[in-house]
Amino acid sequence: MSHTPRRRTATALAAAGVLATTASLTLAAQSSAVQSSTVPPEARVKASGTIHAAPYEYLGWGNPQKPTDVMAATGVKWFTLAFILSDGGCNPAWDGSRPLKGGSDETAIKSIRGAGGDIVVSVGGWSGAKLGEKCGSASALAGAYQKVIDAYKLKAFDIDIEDTEFSNATVRQRVVDALKIVKQKNPGIVTYVTMGTTPSGPDATGKDLIKRGAAAGLDNDAWVIMPFDFGSHSGSMGDASVSAMEGLKSAVKSAYGYSDADAYKRIGVSSMNGKTDVAGETVTTGDFKKILAYAKQHHIARFSFWAVNRDRACGSGGNAGDSCGGVSQAPYDFTKIVAQYGG
Repeated sequence: MSHTPRRRTATALAAAGVLATTASLTLAAQSSAVQSSTVPPEARVKASGTIHAAPYEYLGWGNPQKPTDVMAATGVKWFTLAFILSDGGCNPAWDGSRPLKGGSDETAIKSIRGAGGDIVVSVGGWSGAKLGEKCGSASALAGAYQKVIDAYKLKAFDIDIEDTEFSNATVRQRVVDALKIVKQKNPGIVTYVTMGTTPSGPDATGKDLIKRGAAAGLDNDAWVIMPFDFGSHSGSMGDASVSAMEGLKSAVKSAYGYSDADAYKRIGVSSMNGKTDVAGETVTTGDFKKILAYAKQHHIARFSFWAVNRDRACGSGGNAGDSCGGVSQAPYDFTKIVAQYGG
């Protein structure tokens, strides 16, 4: 998958006060009509948008749609923009090459905010040079993360830890320690750590990462799994996703000593729409609806997916990739389901 910005492991192969912040964090700017008690709850969610529903859009690949067009069509207000990589050293850049300021990415971010939305920025992914490996210490890595946070005055930050960054224990510890510094220097910022999974939850490496977070005292807002590219699974992909999330909940509960209710509030899911990277594996809108029902039942921290770019049918003769999902659908069928999640 050398040309694919994301894809995954398993071959697949971000304290009560913070919980309250995560549970309630929504866009500050909401119209009086949205706040009116006469507006149905689902309509309020779709109109206001929440941080809990922030699908990935990859602006450097896959013929990306204009974010403001997506917002108008779906009600989504938050996007997770991917990916920040190393520019060759311990310095962040979009895809390792495009500048944080003054380029097309900043223009897109301004357009999202101008339309009443906001962003999570994602660092990492499957391909490219990773900051976690290029920065030689936790303090240096935290400094690189801080450059991104400061560039966009971020409220939320996602570490999508995959491939060699995920498999190296030293780097896993560096990422955990750097995120702890980020949390200390940016009170109130929401952080996610996103990783691959098996159908029964995080593998040994994923569990180790969570345990390292707990041992370091990292008050991470959500540990997030990507339940696809399994290779094999039983039942529907929706069933497998729920099973994986239950395994994640148990791992987070065990590591941190949370109650069940609090552990659910510290987990998240980032699915993949349509055909995945594994032959014969397809995630349907029915699977997304099953994930949505689970999210609503347990009030998980995050419902995302890879990616808005793929949320449309392929053209004649086209194959599923980073610009379409490979299934019969109307534009944004998957995004519209995610948009219904309000935390």
